[in-house]
Amino acid sequence: MKPIIQLLHFGYHQAMSCIFPVAIFGTLALSSVIEVPFIHRYDAILLILLGVQYLMYRSGLETRDEIKVICIFHLIGLLLELFKVRMGSWSYPEAGYTKLLGVPLYSGFMYASVASFMCQIWRRLRMDMTGWPGFTTSALLGGAIYFNFFTHHFIPDFRWWLTAIVFIVFWKTWIIYRVRTVTYRMPLSLAFVIVGFFIWLAENIATFLDAWKYPDQHQTWQLVSFSKISSWFLLVIISVIIVAQLKYVKASRTTNDSWSS
Repeated sequence: MKPIIQLLHFGYHQAMSCIFPVAIFGTLALSSVIEVPFIHRYDAILLILLGVQYLMYRSGLETRDEIKVICIFHLIGLLLELFKVRMGSWSYPEAGYTKLLGVPLYSGFMYASVASFMCQIWRRLRMDMTGWPGFTTSALLGGAIYFNFFTHHFIPDFRWWLTAIVFIVFWKTWIIYRVRTVTYRMPLSLAFVIVGFFIWLAENIATFLDAWKYPDQHQTWQLVSFSKISSWFLLVIISVIIVAQLKYVKASRTTNDSWSS
């Protein structure tokens, strides 16, 4: 009976951590079948998601620090979207007043939802890590991964080299998480793969709902390439590095403040 209770508690915290991603997909689904009057679909999605974020903050579902992380990821994602759309990797074919160089501003929230999930699940499961490689190593690796999303259009793609380096750098890194009074742990690299796979599934749903389209999906929808799992795997690493580093900075400040008082 105890394993079932543990699983139910774990599932509850996972579900609560997915509120913002679910809100995104719910908005995409409804707006694809219900025409919003007096406003373009992309503009309506942006307004709704801004409203969801405001309500989550006001209700205490997200903290001020978590909102800051979401804003950082919204900007990171938007910059990547601007570049990728310009390079023809995918497109947003519908009209909208809140589009910048062909990219609707709501698109950054799809990246921010990954950060929202990471922040929420970190807090709810009281997560920690052992064997963290340190700020310099993780920051350099995260930066290299992010810039490879841009540079592979001009020079060879180092995705698989970076993936191998990830497994080497985080070989000894484990996630510690707690469900009620029981503590569990998991290799961080395995967590990267699992989350990346589920984001790929979500990406298939998003493209089916016309959130964006890849070049081979303009005539008819088809499954997103399995190679995209590696892209999301690497993007998840960036989110974990940023969230983990900010958590460690905050923890260090709290410790210093307690010592100084």
